[in-house]
Amino acid sequence: MLFRVLLAGQLTWSIPLLTALVGIAVLYVFLRRRLTTRKRDDLQPLFFFTGLGLLYLMIGSPLSSISHLSFSLHMVQMSMLYFIIPPLILLGIPTNVYTRIITFHWIKKCKNLLFPKIALYTFAILFLIYHLPVTLTIFSQSSLIQNGYLIMLFGLSFGMWWPIVSPEWEQRFNKEQKKRYALLSGMVLMPACLLFIVNALLDGGNNPFVTQITSHLCTPAQSGTFTVLPPPFNTTFDQLLAGIFMLGMHKFGLVLTFKLGNKVIEQPES
Repeated sequence: MLFRVLLAGQLTWSIPLLTALVGIAVLYVFLRRRLTTRKRDDLQPLFFFTGLGLLYLMIGSPLSSISHLSFSLHMVQMSMLYFIIPPLILLGIPTNVYTRIITFHWIKKCKNLLFPKIALYTFAILFLIYHLPVTLTIFSQSSLIQNGYLIMLFGLSFGMWWPIVSPEWEQRFNKEQKKRYALLSGMVLMPACLLFIVNALLDGGNNPFVTQITSHLCTPAQSGTFTVLPPPFNTTFDQLLAGIFMLGMHKFGLVLTFKLGNKVIEQPES
């Protein structure tokens, strides 16, 4: 069945997205060379390019379609998009480059809207709403609404990580504040994790994204639940794994960000 999805053109690479990310990478290199005097062994470019690479893999490669075939794979994709990629990109931005970028009025306005705790609470609420069964069903029928919603969540995730890895050093929380903020973020994201676990224990739930994919296949309607991946995918166990993966990857993202942040010892340059 997976080969039928492939033949239907679902597993493709996004050339427009690749072009956009390459353009961002080229601009990053230009601004970095123009505005900073960092050492060659600086880790910031590695963080930034890793973030861009992971972003492309998550939403521009065949992995994007495959992640919709089960709740656990979908949650791994979501966790990478919102808990791993944003802090990596933010850690990779030198202070002087950020200072130049923030001079654009519309960027400064967007940044002011993403006040850390507001961004965190808003992200948690919208993330929970996104994974309600009724919302998933609606989004599976409209890719435009779904993509717009995900882009909004992606923007909010940068605001959520801002107090921990902000390029503006004076805006970063101190060690004790980071611990409290990490605990708070875990608490407000907990309902979304519990949603998967509760749904799994109650009725197991089916993955509505699979319907979106199969609607593009020129095959007769089949009775029963459509499955592409073998068990334990798309089962009660799959939803339990989804909730556990989200909790684990959020924790992993926090630990990874704290450790990588300590390696970026940059101070604002004159």
